[in-house]
Amino acid sequence: MISHFLKLEWRQYFRSSHWQKGIALKIIMGFFVLYFLVAFLAIGIGGYFILKKEFPASDPLQLVNSYLLFAILADLIIRYLMQKLPIMNIKPLLILPIPKSKLVHYVLGKSVFSVFNILSLFFYIPFSIVLIKEGYNIEGVLGWLATMILIIQSSNFLNFLINKNNKALVIIGAVLVSLIGLQKFGIYDVVEAGGAIFDSIYQNPIYALVGLIILAFLYQLNYKQLRKQVYLDEAVATKVEEAKSADLSFADRLGDVAPFIKNDIRLIWRNKRTKTVFLMSFLFLFYGLIFFTNDAYAKMPAMLIFASLFITGGFTLNYGQFIPAWDSAHYKMLMSQSFRYRKFLDSKWVLMVAMTTILYVLSFPYLYYGIDIFLMISAGAIFNIGFNSLFLLYAGSFNRKKIDLTKGGFGNTQGTSATQFLVVIPIMGIPMLLFWAFSSLINFNAGIIAIALVGVLGLVLKNYAMNFIEKKYIKDKYIMINAFGKEA
Repeated sequence: MISHFLKLEWRQYFRSSHWQKGIALKIIMGFFVLYFLVAFLAIGIGGYFILKKEFPASDPLQLVNSYLLFAILADLIIRYLMQKLPIMNIKPLLILPIPKSKLVHYVLGKSVFSVFNILSLFFYIPFSIVLIKEGYNIEGVLGWLATMILIIQSSNFLNFLINKNNKALVIIGAVLVSLIGLQKFGIYDVVEAGGAIFDSIYQNPIYALVGLIILAFLYQLNYKQLRKQVYLDEAVATKVEEAKSADLSFADRLGDVAPFIKNDIRLIWRNKRTKTVFLMSFLFLFYGLIFFTNDAYAKMPAMLIFASLFITGGFTLNYGQFIPAWDSAHYKMLMSQSFRYRKFLDSKWVLMVAMTTILYVLSFPYLYYGIDIFLMISAGAIFNIGFNSLFLLYAGSFNRKKIDLTKGGFGNTQGTSATQFLVVIPIMGIPMLLFWAFSSLINFNAGIIAIALVGVLGLVLKNYAMNFIEKKYIKDKYIMINAFGKEA
């Protein structure tokens, strides 16, 4: 039966029009996945020796164990935002004499082979092999590896239970940030406590059974939840939900763009993909921790500029590159209304600037790493507001791909075209090049000032730029209406 299900999905996938339209993009995404697989494999093989060289007085396995708790929580957050839930077109199968339990087990079993589960194995398995080769207790290593695999799968099924609950994401994020804070400020040694848990698994492999019990429990919860939904009337029923409206009166002070701002806020919060972009922008605030805490990047200050742009530009860069495709479902209706196109574009600009400003305020704790780092972030924020917001609005006039907002967030490449890849070059390359040139020829401050000046210049010329962008959108108005009218 399972082989029959696989054949049906294989045929459905390759016979769909979406496969033929997006084959180039799938090849690119395939290369990205391959890159990460090779990277994880390299870290898995070389990780032991790197840790042994950098920390000769410490046990590499204990070092890894010490930070596993943080890695597991971070993995849950990434899964929530990026992992697609397992799906199968079961409507045609519900009228056939196929046990519903088999359908549910197949859907859940399919999720076991998610790329998020496989990626981690490319680290844990090679790392375990190296440990055994280096003389570690075989039973202990195998028990530790089994626990890691069970935790990966438990995270997989836990994600399916909490994926539609925004409160769960907030709670997990709050726990992770709290643990980092406790460790950072020396209130409680989370690293030692977390390491002790996984060290005990290596010393007593029988503890791996706890992971097995948790996995079985989560699988059973998922099974019961899906089993209740596998009925024909449930599959074809139209869901009726009570509309909830938030108080957005604060936007009225923005004048003529207020109605557009309100619509954008509703669109962002009521749809999966836009909500993912919004929530991800706050995760990008922590992007600098990867770069600013690594001494290797101190010798490559241009890469620190790269990180600085992302800290305040998470929303602008991810939301801006798909303007106006976010409105593609009702673009035809919008274009039939009596309003100046400039107001529509101004609302997008105001939204990007407001989010960049909020993220900049939230980035103040980076002062802990020194005034130079914070100056980079400040220059990046000015550049995002003055240049990137306008450039992304202009680049949006070349978007021709419709987006279905009801579909998942990350991992969904719908609406992506060559435009999204090309715009990365100027929005990231220009500030990095400016900083490298001026800091090399003059000094650090000159590089920061050069980036900020481009942003300030963009603000000064904003009215002229917006008039030019408006003309481009009006010129391509009917081309975009036709493109967005086609199937996604």
